[in-house]
Formats: sequence, C-alpha cells, structure tokens
Amino acid sequence: MSHNRLTRTGKSPDLKARLRPNPPARFVVDSKKRLIVVKFGKRVTAEDIGEYVRRLLAHPSFEPSFSEIVDLSEAEEHDLQADEFIKLADELDPFSDDAKRAFVVQNRVQNHAARMHKILRNPRNIGVFSSVEEAERWIGV
Repeated sequence: MSHNRLTRTGKSPDLKARLRPNPPARFVVDSKKRLIVVKFGKRVTAEDIGEYVRRLLAHPSFEPSFSEIVDLSEAEEHDLQADEFIKLADELDPFSDDAKRAFVVQNRVQNHAARMHKILRNPRNIGVFSSVEEAERWIGV
C-alpha cells in the first residue's frame, strides 16, 4: 500500500504544505484489494480533483478497473459548476465504467456532489453511503 499527499502544483509537498492542516486530497492505493481510497478536505475544487486524478494516473499500481471509495465526509463546500462536473465525468475520470465507486457523505453539499457524479457516469456502479464501512461492504472488500 502506498500513500500520496496531493498538492495543487503536482510537486512534493514542501514544509509549508506539510504544515497545512487540510491538504486538498489524500489517497491510498491497495493493489491487493484492487481499491483506491481518497479523502478530500474541507473545500473541494475542480483543480483539487484534477490534481488527484493526475497523481493517481502516475501511480505505478493504479488500474482503471480498481474500485474507489471517495470520502467527502470532511467537505464543507465544493466549488464546482455544472460544466466542471461534466468535464470531470467525461474527460478526467480515470476509472472504467465497470469500476465500483462509493461516495461517503454526511450532508447535503456532499450528497449533491456525489449524486451529480453518479448521474454523469454509470449509476449502477456508483453508490452513496454515510460511512466508509458501508461503502466497503457494498464494494466487497
């Protein structure tokens, strides 16, 4: 398993970035479980998601057929417009249509973001849950 801390510039985090309490996103690639778990911070932007995707695609163990758990439980706001949701789903999403995707949400803002992605991708392979444990059970890990 490997851990990656993401920065907006794509560079390794410097001291200032390491001291930042809420990096945009952190992810773990678990090759044995064929699972990606990503956790976003308090504010989610299209740039944050794009950086996560770039870092994930560069990871040597990533495969588009892996399942994904997207933990949005800390997100208090998202700065995404309708055209950005569409671009993220159509152009940036690195997962195959058959990959199982689970979103963990705690409030209306998080639920809205997860449901938008579900509508724009393959709805039968995307679930929205209130805990990571529920998401793991649904994915089967």
